Amino acid sequence: MRYLLIDRITEWKSNEGIRGIKNVAMSEDFLEFHFPKNPIMPGVLLLEAIAQLTGWLVAASSDFKDWFLITKVHKCKFYGFAFPGDRVEFEVKLIQGPEKDNKIYLGVGMVDGKKKITAEFEGETIAFEEIEDANEQKRFFKLLTRG
Repeated sequence: MRYLLIDRITEWKSNEGIRGIKNVAMSEDFLEFHFPKNPIMPGVLLLEAIAQLTGWLVAASSDFKDWFLITKVHKCKFYGFAFPGDRVEFEVKLIQGPEKDNKIYLGVGMVDGKKKITAEFEGETIAFEEIEDANEQKRFFKLLTRG
């Protein structure tokens, strides 16, 4: 199963930051068991959405030569649940730049202006071609950004 957890990218600035949206639909298969009769989006999938959004930032900033992988989560805090019908707005910012081997990012997820998750994390980049076809993903990025 492959989860694509970003439905739209609303804004991005090369090597600085990115914003995106996840619409939590009742039809998401993970809601069936998390939790029965009380569906919520798992917190770890909120973190994964932040990681995917960071991947898009790194990919777009490198002309789709690189992709981001989390190697360490420094801090992560959950403030509430994301329910079916919620629109989760994510923002990721680079807070420690390329002078270090691993870049450090800060990610936030909010629903209706209320924080649901914050995470400070670091990672490394891998060659995009090792995991995806770059041209296909460029087309997908254009769809996500409505570009």
